[in-house]
Amino acid sequence: MKILHTSDWHLGRSFHGLGLLAAQGEWLDGLVDFVAAERIDAVLVSGDVYDRALPAVDVVAVLDQVLVRLTQAGAQVVLTSGNHDSAVRLGFGSRLLERAGVHVRTRIPEIDVPVLLKGADGTEVAVYGLPYLEPRLVAAELEAEGSGHVPVTRAALDRVRADLEKRRAGGTIHSVVMAHTFASGGVPAESERALAVGGLDVVPAELFEGFDYAALGHLHGRQRLTDTVRYSGSPLAYSFGEAKQSKGAWLLDFSPSGLESVTEVGWPTTHRLAVLRGKLEELLADAGLGDAEEACCHITLTDAERPQRAMERLRARFPLALSLQFDPEGAASRASSTYSGRLAAARDELDVCCGFFEHVRGRGLDGPESSAVTEALERVRLTEAAQ
Repeated sequence: MKILHTSDWHLGRSFHGLGLLAAQGEWLDGLVDFVAAERIDAVLVSGDVYDRALPAVDVVAVLDQVLVRLTQAGAQVVLTSGNHDSAVRLGFGSRLLERAGVHVRTRIPEIDVPVLLKGADGTEVAVYGLPYLEPRLVAAELEAEGSGHVPVTRAALDRVRADLEKRRAGGTIHSVVMAHTFASGGVPAESERALAVGGLDVVPAELFEGFDYAALGHLHGRQRLTDTVRYSGSPLAYSFGEAKQSKGAWLLDFSPSGLESVTEVGWPTTHRLAVLRGKLEELLADAGLGDAEEACCHITLTDAERPQRAMERLRARFPLALSLQFDPEGAASRASSTYSGRLAAARDELDVCCGFFEHVRGRGLDGPESSAVTEALERVRLTEAAQ
């Protein structure tokens, strides 16, 4: 039996103002092709199906289409809600969808109701889907011994284990638990929304011991916490910090004796990121940056003086330059002379203006610039005198 672990689709997300729905659709096309070619039995999506609680109409249409295509390719689909999803909206029509092979888990009473997968070779796997558990909202219903992420997750998994124990008494059955959480040992990315403040959101990976596999969602980097506890990560890079990450999914292969292998899989998309650093003229002339011309770019300019029309000139070569920062060479030495100190030492308005320009640009005014500022200040003085 083959099961594909994915998560954090974030359908409808934008990237520095650039809509990603077309790129997400491209990735989903690859997903359907992979499922059909590899004869995948089930596709798991461990939360954050949508990027927001109220997705746009065209975003909902994309999910609708891919669910139809995945089931037509022969796979069952198990979806859980994440902290970006509206559990109520995502869970609408879940009982009807289940008849078509799409299993949506968004409610607490469904935590210990598994999706039972049966392979042609007799392999049986129970898939338990835990939606995102907001402690303040679910602690009482779960009868958790506390209101944090750890107590509610432990209480939810206790329910799952109780059901699994009953099923194992009747024969051999393997288990997969899906959860949308921040497990200890995971490496976060800047594109994720924090679940809590001060590290209180982190749950021990050991909580998932006893299951054949824990299919986690929330962290956007594909990563292995243990052999059986893993994050699939997001299908696309959603922050420049993810530029070097390998995106995709985990392929689980079960046999009657249990989990045989977990394999990293993926397929290319045209959504690529590039992080560039250097002086403006050097970046514009560097022949080795050809690949970045079709990538979303984050660029840091190191020119000692901030170039004029920097973004305009960069986009002439890198059309998808989306983020621009300045880190001028020698800035650390200039920082020792603070702007507030210069302001306090200024003798008149001209000194104030000159200090500002030098602070921002790293050099003082030249002759023509100084004349222009002096003339402007004189006009202001005359206007104030006339009034």
